[in-house]
Amino acid sequence: MQIEIWSDVVCPWCYIGKRRLETALADFPHADEVEVVWRSFQLDPAAPREATESIAAHLGHKYGGGEAAGREMVDRVSEVAAGEGLAFGYHDARRANTVDAHRLLHLALAEGGPSLQGRLKERLLAAYFVDSENPADHETLTRVAGEAGLPADRVAAVLASEEYADEVATDAAQATAYGATGVPFFVVDRRYGVSGAQPTEVFAQVLERAWSESQPLVQVVGQDAGGEACGPDGCPV
Repeated sequence: MQIEIWSDVVCPWCYIGKRRLETALADFPHADEVEVVWRSFQLDPAAPREATESIAAHLGHKYGGGEAAGREMVDRVSEVAAGEGLAFGYHDARRANTVDAHRLLHLALAEGGPSLQGRLKERLLAAYFVDSENPADHETLTRVAGEAGLPADRVAAVLASEEYADEVATDAAQATAYGATGVPFFVVDRRYGVSGAQPTEVFAQVLERAWSESQPLVQVVGQDAGGEACGPDGCPV
């Protein structure tokens, strides 16, 4: 079973939704047969590559109330995150473009599959929401990618080019085709879509339903009609 997740590395609900899904998977009996793939979605593609404005100031200016109001918004979502075991502290994190972070996530998928990509995704989210680091800064991205296990030469080559930019754009287009207007957006086996950081119980229900439908029971006919068959104790003769 495959779960594709459209998200951004500066989206607090994406991090919260990630933890809730992981909690559901921890209790899912077939978790070792579930593959999680991260897809790109930029919440703010117009954000500058040179970060200057704090996220609290940006939110306050966007929704009104100034930086103080923005800090209150961050506080509210941080309280929710704490309930999922996440220690947010990103009041002073900067508004910045995330396209390079997404390009590295595609590199990770190509180099090491979903496992390596998943490690990089977690580190990118923690770098922003826990450590208030700049998601557009190449030195930060290089260090975080190295911590996740990406080869340094490939990281440098990608950051010095536009490699995987098309893949980032393709992911965004696919999200639009699915009808996603925000993130996180989860797609299970290309059949079930889950919008937003739903409660863990919702993810558990979707996992069970998708699994049961991908592994249909076979209706046995004639089992009691006397037909001979071999079994653990041998074959009747």
